[in-house]
Amino acid sequence: MELFSNSYFALFLIITLGFLLGRIKIKGLSLDVSAIIFVALVFGHFGVSIPSDFQYLGLVLFIFTIGIQAGPGFFESFKKDGRVLASLATILIVTSGVITLLLVAFFHIDKNIAIGLLTGALTSTPGLAAAIDYTNSPLASIGYGVGYPFGVIGVILFIRFLPKLIRTSVSKAEKDQKEAEKADFPEIEKRNFIVENENIAGKTIGELRIRYMTKAVVSRVVHNGIAATPSVDTVLYQGDLIKAVGTNEALNRVELLVGSETTQEIALDPNFDVRSVLVTNKEVVNKTLAQINLLNTYNATITRIRRAGINISPTPASKLQFGDKLVIASSKANMGIVARVFGDDAKRLSDTDILPVSLGIILGILVGKMSLSLGSYDFSLGLTGGVLLVALVLSRIGKTGPVIWTMTGAANQLLRQLGLLLFLASVGTNAGANIVSTFQQYGFQLFILGAIITIIPMLVTVILGKLVFNINLLHLMGAVTGSMTSTPGLAAADSMTRSNSPSVAYATVYPVAMVLLIIVVQCLAFIF
Repeated sequence: MELFSNSYFALFLIITLGFLLGRIKIKGLSLDVSAIIFVALVFGHFGVSIPSDFQYLGLVLFIFTIGIQAGPGFFESFKKDGRVLASLATILIVTSGVITLLLVAFFHIDKNIAIGLLTGALTSTPGLAAAIDYTNSPLASIGYGVGYPFGVIGVILFIRFLPKLIRTSVSKAEKDQKEAEKADFPEIEKRNFIVENENIAGKTIGELRIRYMTKAVVSRVVHNGIAATPSVDTVLYQGDLIKAVGTNEALNRVELLVGSETTQEIALDPNFDVRSVLVTNKEVVNKTLAQINLLNTYNATITRIRRAGINISPTPASKLQFGDKLVIASSKANMGIVARVFGDDAKRLSDTDILPVSLGIILGILVGKMSLSLGSYDFSLGLTGGVLLVALVLSRIGKTGPVIWTMTGAANQLLRQLGLLLFLASVGTNAGANIVSTFQQYGFQLFILGAIITIIPMLVTVILGKLVFNINLLHLMGAVTGSMTSTPGLAAADSMTRSNSPSVAYATVYPVAMVLLIIVVQCLAFIF
């Protein structure tokens, strides 16, 4: 049919049908956006082709936005959970290598096909490059072609059924993750205290270094019945009331330093204001609160920072990010000036600057092309690894001169979804074009063996991750898809939750898994 030869028509037809199929629920389960790849497989089988340019465009958009979103959490996660996640990646890759070795021994498969089958089952193009280099055989490509289709589909299905498999739900995992985040970022509270400690009476807030000593912020002081915004020169007297903002632990330290807590309300002074202000001014992004020095300049205090849905207790070392929401206490006279310092322009948050996206992707492609010589093999991060690494680093940097690398949530979600749709539709049609002919040529045995290499390592990793390491489902999904170097698998996980935890875990283990697989391929080539 002539319409199907129009790649744009075919592309959006696949996407439309995929969305419709993905909304069908059977016993509470649905394929969601992952259904697009299954529709694409059928179209590919019947000769419909989506140009590979769409695949690579979709891939770089999806991976870049994932990296930008995951970047701030990635480095913290690597310090906190990095060893555990890297251990899971090692378990999965080594298990897949051992299974490949056993399959060659028991089923007498050609060793070159077996090595290719391993890289296809784990959907690793760098792994295939290493396999071809170490085996010097075209049979490695054939093995890759046999293992790849189920490597793509199998990971998606595994991730979709994973909550049922370990008898938990995504909503419970999200709740548990929020509880864990509360431990890292405790709830910000506010309490009132009476100044009773005679040792601090008559001293200024600056002399007492209350913020440094307690990690809490004094947002209001009442002296002789008059409430005011404190400055570093504000003197505390016995009987004064203060309002402090901070974590429960910080407020307990305030009580020890100042005096007992009181339920007495502190009324707002008519000249006093407390409001939320958005950080949209590029000039203050990446600056610390100490550098901005609001207290001395405008007699204003930041009592909390809200970032990515989390309330953070501010410290002088806290760096601001674009899109942060600050709660500021200040005099009404100064509040307008303070708001302008930070920008406070909600419209700016809806604007999408494409320049950082295009610059970041260019840098990622260049980094991906850089090669490192490992003996007879030149290792490179490739397109996916290069773009992901650069996005993670840029997101961590936040700002370079006038260029802000971070993106608003809405802009990130739009570009990520667009990239994902293009990628899945193109990958699916390319895989579908050869799936039947490969079945006919090599029979079901190789496909079944490839499926074993795909499924068994994931099962082993999930069992150990849950029973031994007690990893949250969201991190487990990211760790499995990252260890399998499966972008479609990450897409499946990403569509199941609003949390970015799977993306952070994926970004943490992906480079580890990619390097380990190349080492395993080299070891297998040496053993055989």
